[in-house]
Amino acid sequence: MSASNFDVIVIGAGAAGLMCAATAGYRGRRVLVLDHANKAGKKILMSGGGRCNFTHLSTQPEHFQSDNPGFCISALKRYSAQDFVELVERHGVEYHHKTPGQLFCNDSSKEILRVLMTECDWAGCEIRLKTAVEGIQPLGDRGYRLVTSSGTVECESLVVATGGLSIPTLGATGFGYEVARQFGLCVLPTRAGLVPFTASGHWKDKFSALSGLATDVRVSYGQQTFTGPLLFTHRGLSGPSLLQISSFWEAGQPLEIDWLPGIRDLSEQLRQSRHDTPNLSIEAFLNDSLPKRLAKELPGWVDCEPEQALQHCRNDALDTLARELTQWHFKPSGTEGYRTAEVTLGGVDTRALSSRTMAVNDLPNLYFIGEVLDVTGQLGGYNFQWAWASGVAAGSAC
Repeated sequence: MSASNFDVIVIGAGAAGLMCAATAGYRGRRVLVLDHANKAGKKILMSGGGRCNFTHLSTQPEHFQSDNPGFCISALKRYSAQDFVELVERHGVEYHHKTPGQLFCNDSSKEILRVLMTECDWAGCEIRLKTAVEGIQPLGDRGYRLVTSSGTVECESLVVATGGLSIPTLGATGFGYEVARQFGLCVLPTRAGLVPFTASGHWKDKFSALSGLATDVRVSYGQQTFTGPLLFTHRGLSGPSLLQISSFWEAGQPLEIDWLPGIRDLSEQLRQSRHDTPNLSIEAFLNDSLPKRLAKELPGWVDCEPEQALQHCRNDALDTLARELTQWHFKPSGTEGYRTAEVTLGGVDTRALSSRTMAVNDLPNLYFIGEVLDVTGQLGGYNFQWAWASGVAAGSAC
C-alpha cells in the first residue's frame, strides 16, 4: 500500500469523524482524517460555554428529530451514553451533572478533544488539517480517489463527517450535502435548529431593555412544550427553553409562553393574595416569582397597570390576567439563523443508509455520520451522543 493509499478516509475532524477514525484504527484499518480547518474539533471546543455538554445519560430515540425517526435506534443502543462516560473516565476527565443526566467537563472542552485526539493517535490514525477536498472520484470496487489541496489520495472506504451548516465562522459548509447529491442521495431541506429567536419593532425594544435577564418559563408550540430558562437578548429571546422550541417552530407562527410555570393555579393564587393582602399591587405579586425588572414590565404587556392593587380587580379580571400570564402569545420575526444555531435540521435522507453501519445501501463503501445526516437531537448533550454512536457504528464497519 502506497503512502497515498488508505483503507479508510474520513472527511471531517469533528466529534463524529474523530470517533469513527479511532474506532476504525483500532480494528487495524489504516485511517486518514482530512479537514479544511486549521484545528480539529472546533465545535467541540466552543460547546457548552467552553465546558462541552458531551452526553446525556437518558439519551433515547425520542430525543431526536428525523424524517425517518427509527433510524437512530440501532446506533444509540449499540453505543450508549455510559459507554462514552467510561471512555472519558479512562482518560481521567472530571465531569459533573448540570441537570440530572446532562454531563459537562469540570475544566474545559479541551479535555474531550484531548480524549479523541489521543484515541486517534493510539489507533494509528493520520490527521491532515488545512486540507480541502476538491473532488471525489469513485473507483468501482477499489473505492475512491480524492483530489485534495495537498495531493491525491485513495481509499477503500470513505466516511463523510462534515457536519451541517450551523456556525459558519467555525468552518461549517454544505460540502457533505454536495457529496451526497454527487452520489445520488436525497438531501432533505435544512434549517437552523436550537437557535435564538429575533424580534422586531416595539418588542425588540422591550426585550433589548431587559437584555441579560433570565427567568424560568414554560414555552409551547403545537404539541411541543419545554420548561426552563428564557433569556432576553438585544435581538430577541434565547435561553434553553426557547432554543429547544426553535427546532419545532414554523416561521410566522406564534409561541405560547407561561411566565409563571411554578404556580399550578394562578387564578386561585391571585384570589388568595387579594384576600390576604388586598393592597398588594400586581407588580408586587409578580415580584415573588419574577426578576424585579420583568415584574415591572410584564403587566403592561398584558394590558394591566403594574401599580394596580389586587383589591380593585374583580374575579373575571383576575381570571383574564392569569390566562394572559400563562398563555402569552408572541410571534417571533424569525431566528438568528445558522450564524448562532447549535445544529442543522434536515440533511442527508437516512432512508438510503444502513442504520447498523451508516453505509449507503447501494454504495457499501460510502458512509455518512453525525450532523450531516437528517438526525437532530434536542439540547442537552444528545447531539454529541449521536456523533459518538454514529461514529462508532461506521468505524466498526468501514
